[in-house]
Amino acid sequence: MTEPALLERTSRRGLLALTAVTLGSGIALLDATIVGIALPTIGRDLDAGLSGLQWINNGYVLTLASLILVGGGLGDRWGRRRMYLVGMVWFALASLGCALAPSTEWLVAARMLQGVGAALLTPGGLAIIQSSFRPKDRPWAIGTWAGVSGIATAIGPFLGGWILDHLTWHWIFAVNVPLCALVIGLALVAVPESRDVESAGSFDLAGAGTTVVALGALTWLLTSGSGAKGASLAVAGTALLLAVIGFVVAETRARRPLVPFSLFTSRVFAAANLMTFLVYGALGAILFVLVIQLQTSSGWSPLASGLATLPVTGLLLLLSPRMAELADRTGPRLPMSVGPLTCAVGVLVLAGVGPGTGWGLVLTGTTVFALGLAALVSPLTAAVLAAAPDRLAGSASGINNAVARTGTLLAVAAIPPLVGLTGDDYTDPAALTEGYRLATFVIAGLLLLGGGVSWVGLRPTRP
Repeated sequence: MTEPALLERTSRRGLLALTAVTLGSGIALLDATIVGIALPTIGRDLDAGLSGLQWINNGYVLTLASLILVGGGLGDRWGRRRMYLVGMVWFALASLGCALAPSTEWLVAARMLQGVGAALLTPGGLAIIQSSFRPKDRPWAIGTWAGVSGIATAIGPFLGGWILDHLTWHWIFAVNVPLCALVIGLALVAVPESRDVESAGSFDLAGAGTTVVALGALTWLLTSGSGAKGASLAVAGTALLLAVIGFVVAETRARRPLVPFSLFTSRVFAAANLMTFLVYGALGAILFVLVIQLQTSSGWSPLASGLATLPVTGLLLLLSPRMAELADRTGPRLPMSVGPLTCAVGVLVLAGVGPGTGWGLVLTGTTVFALGLAALVSPLTAAVLAAAPDRLAGSASGINNAVARTGTLLAVAAIPPLVGLTGDDYTDPAALTEGYRLATFVIAGLLLLGGGVSWVGLRPTRP
């Protein structure tokens, strides 16, 4: 097919297209964090324990991480704009199902369906930018996308807190419906169609299926395995092992694999994705435990807990496009190494949150954390895409997003039981504070490791 003319950053269509892909991706990423602020309220309303709250949070991330590679591959094959629109419609309908949930089980199921829609649309956002904008405009467009994505992730607790103070938790999901309608309208008007012209042959169903089974079994083992019987553990462990083996075999034999292993021969691509796994795992974990700690142990309202994340939102908006352009000139190594270390310092400051904590300590910690996050987000995204050929933009974006969501999924599932938080501990200030402080040390360790991976794995020159 004949590709349309590339978009310019200053053109009306270019601005509308960028708005469509950044807003839509932002909505999907927002729902990964906006629920966290409402978990104590949802738990009381639906009579859910800590495991139930983890599944409400992780059900969404599980299907998103499991199927985001499928979304990237389908976009490359059948059209990135088409799959982006399908994902937005799916996401809107699933959000309505979440808003109407009368029980924990219903909400978990609807959240998993939400994740399917997010998996179809999220990789399309970056792939559309990479394939539709002029090369000289891509760093700016990617920086804007990354900044809005980071803002959407960070603003979730604040927006959720405002909704809880004025409405009910159901509106956290209902608000997605009109936003999705706006994105669909913009995409229909402004976003050009693109695809990988070399896509052919059967789709990698084996790779998709084994990914879902592997992540599902691992998440269950981390979240619920400690209270399970031996037979259940054996079944889940066997399923995990067989799925991992099956995935590797399927990807090495598939003509068009979901995960082209050849991408990982790039040192930049491999190091950036390992760093993504560690840093986004830490990001998801700190947002999960911090807002619960502020409400349960410090006695903050949901809105006040959400306001604590505003420095992250503001600094990402201000600095992300600039950091993308800087990394394009100097290379990603320095910002992707210093950024995680700065985040770790912020998390260690937040380790002091407990009974009687005031605004000073919290804002100091979140501001330092935000500076580190703003330094790394845009260079990371640009480095991943620059290390892959344009025709595999959807696959590269899908892999990086899958790695990020998998890091979040596993960290949120593993860290609470690792530090001794189970059952109704999230309602007990003393038990929660002890577990929370241990969790912050683990999270800081993940960030330090991520910075080290970037320093060792990335070249000191432009990718």
